Amino acid sequence: MKKKKLISLVLAGTMVFGLAACESNGGDKKSEGDSSDSDKVVKVAVVETAYGADMWNDVAAAFEKETGVKVELTIDKNIEDVIQPQMKSGEYPDVIMRAVGSESAITETFIKDNNVEELTDVLDMTVPGEDAKVGDKILPGFTENSIVNPYGDGKTYLMPMFYSPCGLFYDANLFKTKGWDVPQTWDDMWALADKAKAEGISLFTYPTTGYFDAFFYALLHETMGSEDFTKALNYSEGIWDTDGAKKAFDIVTKLATTVEPTTTANANDNDFRNNQQLVLDDKALFMPNGNWVIGEMADAPRADGFEWGFTALPAVEKDGERASYTFFEQIWMPSSAEHKDLGKEFIAYMYSDAAADIFAKSGAIQPIEGMSDKLDGDNKLYYSIYDTGAVAVMDAFATTDPVEGVTVRTTFFDPVNSLVTGDKTEDDWVNQIKTDSDKLRAALK
Repeated sequence: MKKKKLISLVLAGTMVFGLAACESNGGDKKSEGDSSDSDKVVKVAVVETAYGADMWNDVAAAFEKETGVKVELTIDKNIEDVIQPQMKSGEYPDVIMRAVGSESAITETFIKDNNVEELTDVLDMTVPGEDAKVGDKILPGFTENSIVNPYGDGKTYLMPMFYSPCGLFYDANLFKTKGWDVPQTWDDMWALADKAKAEGISLFTYPTTGYFDAFFYALLHETMGSEDFTKALNYSEGIWDTDGAKKAFDIVTKLATTVEPTTTANANDNDFRNNQQLVLDDKALFMPNGNWVIGEMADAPRADGFEWGFTALPAVEKDGERASYTFFEQIWMPSSAEHKDLGKEFIAYMYSDAAADIFAKSGAIQPIEGMSDKLDGDNKLYYSIYDTGAVAVMDAFATTDPVEGVTVRTTFFDPVNSLVTGDKTEDDWVNQIKTDSDKLRAALK
């Protein structure tokens, strides 16, 4: 990824992880015979995702070897069900890795309740086992956005972890076979929709409405430009009446008419793979996603000759901006963590070359300088999208105090299901956005 393209964005984000850590005094590497180290344990809780569990076992072992601190690792597909009862009884993890945007909104809840620990000092820490500082290793842009700095105070509260370019995935072989070009503009997309429909193929599907976060952020950046985009993320008064906002709403509404009919029935956290399967079966052309979908669908059946294709969003007009949202996960610490020094040491180790290489073997790429040079195959294709003209977008709607009955997902993304089914009109959706934005704006942190 080109550094200049990340820096140039004046920007202040479904696969998820959870981590937890407990006590150690560690910072210096200890000998295996140091009995005091044997009493130190860091508890790490991880949600099992498409990346699998093995990489965490390997990273835990590497951290143990480097620091002499034992890692007590818990991996579960529903990690929140494991840690939330413990937290209710006052036993908080020292470190949690859980991305914003999850259905449970556990990270957003901690942020809104001011229960996340400041981690700015981690950027100045030396990576365990190395001479480099953490902040010097992280790619530009990943610590200068409103996701990791949710309070707008210039301080870091969440640290960036695995990142993934997001865009539209499709069957490249189908396009070759049909002689279709990948759309460069939205007008091209609508023309392709007619061609596909004539052959019984839908233009679009989506795993769940949650996947419209990356899609909508990239689309807003295309239609509004950087300045209005930033205003939109802060729910600025009147922003949803601008021409740029209208273009985005119109595109999503028209796209809803092209969605494969079974999509909404399966657009939930249990059945979303059925929607992803539509692309593998050539029943739908495009779906918004991140490159983790490759692992999720690795063992799924597919059309003969299927070949993954990946593209940024089409431009609003010829030679216009084509955007690709950069989704990245976050690692953070509850304010109630008991062993904060050890937790920060564990977080710092996540940016070591040793940890990054272990993660990369499972397809989990850290935003670390030089990582893209080590990649090949599909990963090289996806992570070089910004080198071929796409604009990298990485930001999210601003954090607010809790607003009863209102969340970013239920306001902006979940209504897409109702647009598809016809239960809501574009005006219904826009009016909801305006009403909820007023409430969110009043509750800004």
